[in-house]
Amino acid sequence: MTIGFFITGTDTGVGKTLVSLGLMRGLKDQGRRVAGMKPVASGCQRVGGALRNDDALRLQAEGSVGLPYAVVNPYAFEPPIAPHLAAAAAGTPIEIPQIAALCQGIVSQVDAVVVEGVGGWRVPLGPVVTVAELARILGFPAVLVVAIRLGCLNHALLTVESIEASGVPLAGWVANRLDPSCLRAADNVAALRERIRAPLIGELPRFTAPDPQAAAGRLDLSVCGAAAGAVPGGRR
Repeated sequence: MTIGFFITGTDTGVGKTLVSLGLMRGLKDQGRRVAGMKPVASGCQRVGGALRNDDALRLQAEGSVGLPYAVVNPYAFEPPIAPHLAAAAAGTPIEIPQIAALCQGIVSQVDAVVVEGVGGWRVPLGPVVTVAELARILGFPAVLVVAIRLGCLNHALLTVESIEASGVPLAGWVANRLDPSCLRAADNVAALRERIRAPLIGELPRFTAPDPQAAAGRLDLSVCGAAAGAVPGGRR
């Protein structure tokens, strides 16, 4: 059975890619064939005339199967702005059914899929649709990445509330200690553990560069395995 996770965060720049890579590496260490996907990315760079996103390239490289870049990241936008604004400026509406079809094609090739969202849970992808709707349609449980810093309690609890209201299961959450100067960081993590029903998958220190193996070693996939479920149409 193919399992899957949708990685979201309390904000942009909280470590979603690092957690995605860590989960992918951990799943590969279990002997699974794994693929990553970042359906929407802004702030992309032009490489050889094509737009490329560094995070999506890392997910592509970490995968067990060779997927075309356009499958890993079908919507790549150059301006580092909200995706719905970038899509409107480019005249390229973000089509959720197209993303779902591409994702289903990935599912048929692997045992596990890790999809990284863009920004936070309620980031608009168009006039009506948000990241939350994308996650709901793809059918994967969410993994929430929380940047442990001043204000994280409110951001995390509001995001958890929104995920639950969306009807998407929360498989677990990750505490990412991005700010080494954060006071009472351990107490903040403890406060969140008391208030979030989903399990804490792991705590990450601040890394100077993305390290999938180091991240995988700090993530306990066993606590969220049951929530991952099976993806229809996956490998058996």
